[in-house]
Amino acid sequence: MREPDHTRRVVITGLGIVSPIGNTVGDVWASLTEGRSGIAQITHWDPTPYAPYVVAGEVKDFDVTQFLDAKQIRRTGPEIHWGVAAAKAALRDSGLEITDANREEVGVVFGSGAGGQGLFIENQMAWKEKGPRSVAPTFIAHGLVDSTSGMIAIESGAVGHNMAVVSACATGTHALGEAAEAIKRGDVTAVIAGSTENPLLEVAHIGFMNMRGLAGPRDGEGPASACRPYDVGRAGFVLGEGAGAFIVEDLASATARGATIYAEVVGYGSSADAHDMIQPVEGGAGSARSIKWALQRGKIDPTEIDLINPHGTSTPVGDEREALAFHAAFGARAAEIPVSATKSLTGHLMGAAGAVEAVFTALSLHHQVIPGTLHTKNVDPACNLNVVRETRSAEIRAAVSNNVGLGGHNGAIVLRRWTGK
Repeated sequence: MREPDHTRRVVITGLGIVSPIGNTVGDVWASLTEGRSGIAQITHWDPTPYAPYVVAGEVKDFDVTQFLDAKQIRRTGPEIHWGVAAAKAALRDSGLEITDANREEVGVVFGSGAGGQGLFIENQMAWKEKGPRSVAPTFIAHGLVDSTSGMIAIESGAVGHNMAVVSACATGTHALGEAAEAIKRGDVTAVIAGSTENPLLEVAHIGFMNMRGLAGPRDGEGPASACRPYDVGRAGFVLGEGAGAFIVEDLASATARGATIYAEVVGYGSSADAHDMIQPVEGGAGSARSIKWALQRGKIDPTEIDLINPHGTSTPVGDEREALAFHAAFGARAAEIPVSATKSLTGHLMGAAGAVEAVFTALSLHHQVIPGTLHTKNVDPACNLNVVRETRSAEIRAAVSNNVGLGGHNGAIVLRRWTGK
């Protein structure tokens, strides 16, 4: 524990990811820059009764035995598997070793929008079909939203500040922001941060379908065409699954051990719409507020932002209101700032969206490259955004990763390019 110091600088030194477009940082970056979508026909269960809503971004070729033992695998759900895998990958990437000497200085801030809902469903079905003795005695402990943060601590040995953030689709953004705040407060010198989600449950798919939130592919254009953020013909979102993780570290600690730095976390904003459980407030005022606060706290002028990774779900109302938030936060420049809407490749990972998209944003800053947005052919004039459609190199000084969650939760992170000073 140290004294609070809100001028303390915080950097990202490690990244980990499990996603529809790859399960390593290298594979994911190749998919992003080459425009390889992870959206395809659903295989977890038969989607044909729900046509045309038959596609999603599923995790592929993931081997959980590389990260957990047989007993842990049996007791836990995919959200824990992916979260632990991403966290371990981020630790390995960072080179940070957790020892008896420093374990109190390393925390975990890892969230999920819904946690282990699948375990609750499985045990409910087992009880109904086979009786009370078929219910697993461990399913509650492993099905709670904080289960992944707890398991990451157990697996890593980190005994410092530990919490699970829950704010629907803004969870990952808030987890990264709260991790940075924990370091500034002096609670710890490093945090394993991120979020995970397993939303591709059949009943959840039906719920979103009945909400009229989902979209199906365009005729003749392939599965990925269902998600087309900010396009004039957008019709809804596509579900995705996975996890994203970071090692967030005090700059002094990172430089002392010679760590590679992907980006600096300079601003964080969080706000509420206080309006509706599903629809964002008209005009995007809540999201605009969190973006403005993130810029103010980071002492970043709006003219310094050279990239936005938006929430960009491809819903008619959501995209327009988020675009209005950008215009409120950035003024006339909102129409010029490059927008890389990466849900067009992954689908909407719900509680994990903010984490994986902040991973993408950190990689863009590190490589000075903006990934293209797939299937957005005609940007809606009501959005009036500079949606990048082809991957290109660019000077990116600072970037915003923005997310909006059910319940009116808004989160924005400002990352700055690390130049060595």
